[in-house]
Formats: sequence, C-alpha cells, structure tokens
Amino acid sequence: MKLASLKAGRDGQLLVVSNDLDRAVAAYGIAQNMQGALDDWSNILPRLAEVAENLAAGKAPGAFDLDPGDLASPLPRAYQWADGSAYVNHVELVRRARGAEMPESFWSDPLMYQGGSDSFIGPYDDIAVASEDWGVDFEAEVAVIVDDVPMGISAADAGGHIQLVMLVNDVSLRNLIPGELGKGFGFFHGKPSTAFSPVAVTPDELGAAWDGGKLHLPIYCDLNGEPFGRANAGVDMTFDFPTLIAHAAKSRPLCAGTIIGSGTVSNKQDAEHGSALADGGVGYSCIAELRMLETINDGAPKTPFMAFGDHIHIEMPDEDGNTIFGAIDQEVVQYEGP
Repeated sequence: MKLASLKAGRDGQLLVVSNDLDRAVAAYGIAQNMQGALDDWSNILPRLAEVAENLAAGKAPGAFDLDPGDLASPLPRAYQWADGSAYVNHVELVRRARGAEMPESFWSDPLMYQGGSDSFIGPYDDIAVASEDWGVDFEAEVAVIVDDVPMGISAADAGGHIQLVMLVNDVSLRNLIPGELGKGFGFFHGKPSTAFSPVAVTPDELGAAWDGGKLHLPIYCDLNGEPFGRANAGVDMTFDFPTLIAHAAKSRPLCAGTIIGSGTVSNKQDAEHGSALADGGVGYSCIAELRMLETINDGAPKTPFMAFGDHIHIEMPDEDGNTIFGAIDQEVVQYEGP
C-alpha cells in the first residue's frame, strides 16, 4: 500500500495512492492525516488496505488524478525525526578528508542526530536558503516510520515496528556545520528543513528488495539533469534499520510516527576504475562525498556545492524501472525573508 499527504493545513489530508502513483483517494472517515492513522495503526491499517484494493479495482468513490506537486511530505511534520549514519564508509571519508582517525567504536555504535521535525518541506518544494555561501548540499537517504516502540527494545524485535518506508533529501548547509560541531553541541543551523518522497509505502510493497532491515535497490540522484549517484541502499549499510531503531530507543520510548533515517547512502568505491558514474563507479548521494574524495586524492575539493537555480532529483525505481516512492524534485532558491 502507498500513502501520501495532500497539502491541507499543518498535517495534510491522508491519501491512499495507486501503485503507479497516478490516482489517489482521500481516507475520509478513516483517518484525517498520516499521524492520526499511525496513532491507531493496527485498527486503521486494514481499513486503508481495503481502500487500496478498491482503488486498484477502479471502485474507489472520489478517486482523482494525482499531481505530485500538490503533495506534502508523507508526514508534513512529525513528533520526532532521528537520522542515523548507517553507511560508515561515508563517515570514514569525512574523517580521512580532514586527516582524522576514525574511532573503532564507529563500526559498532551508530551515530545519530535529532533533526528538526516541525517543518518538513514537500517533495516538489523549493529549497530556500539565505546564502549560497552556506554550502547547500543534498543527501539522498532511506527512512522508515515506526509505530509505538518501547524503551530498551532489542534489534531483534525492533524490525516489527517498521510500518512505512520512504526516501529522504536531508538538506545540509555544509559550511555552517563545522562551526556548530566545534561547539560540541551538535547540528542546528546546518540542518534546515528536510524533504521526503511523495509517498510512503508499506514494506510488503517492496517485495524481495526489502529483507526486513535493508532496502536492496539503488537510489538515483540527478544533479541539474545529469546522473550523479546510483549507490545501492542495501550495500555497505553497517547498521540496518532495526539496529538504528533499537539505538534510538535505548533510553526513551519512540512514539508512533517517529521517523528514523539511514544517513547518506554510500557505497565503497572501486579505486581502480574510479568512483564517478562516468568512470564505472556508482557515484555519490551527496556533493560532500565527492568533495571528500577530491580532497583525499588531489589535496583540495573542486566540485562546488549547490547554487541558486540548481536542481536535485532523487528517486528509486524497482527492478522493472517503475518508480516506487515517486521523486523528490527540488530547486535551490534564495530566501527573501519573512
């Protein structure tokens, strides 16, 4: 089943969406919005599934043609957004680029930060920033949405709480981050509003590509219309989603609707053939990773971060080439102030 949120008020109107993402129907009488559905998921899920079956059969009253530009992120805002760094290859590159050793614990103890969750932006919304000098970057990721998770849950049991899967553009302002991290208190300004894919899907929609903890498909990143990354989300993922959920719930319960992100999808590259797509590699899921490799190999980065007017497209097709989650399709624009 595929679900979306039509832009309507703060929390959107919950939609059930057809498999091809062409048609949708509002979940009237079942749940007003996505958060409401997740709050009573065990009772709401079968009712939404019945609507999905009727939509697929052409028997859903009120069905309409869907315009992805009318959609908010599946959760327009959330009680919690916690983003991991499951691809330790990415972390290792960051540290190598600045000549720092990576602690051995990074391979066994996940990194995670708590992001702002009060103002997600839609999958087709502009990325508005005040200055290009802030170092605008995209980060293509996978995320899951959970139901209520008890504190202290084991990784073995955490996977049963994954109810929906979606894609992420975790927008980063790279030039603001070093100063913030230098204070020893984590990200804030360097992590503006995040965007998610047009639809979130139940894990059964992913078939064999979903193994209960990882999504084994490449995530496509096109920068200004040119292929930039095709890294496989199931490859080199050191910490799977159940492990990330258990980590997040170590000292607190997680409420229904909590979003857990994978961090930037990153695959180890073939040094012999190069890592860019043009050189036979899988490319990158963010600009920063390419700049890290340029620094390691050439002593300094040469690829610029995004400028006003630049465009990022993030999508994940299935093995037959059909889009699963729809596309995150955004342009960087100058913020003109309130």
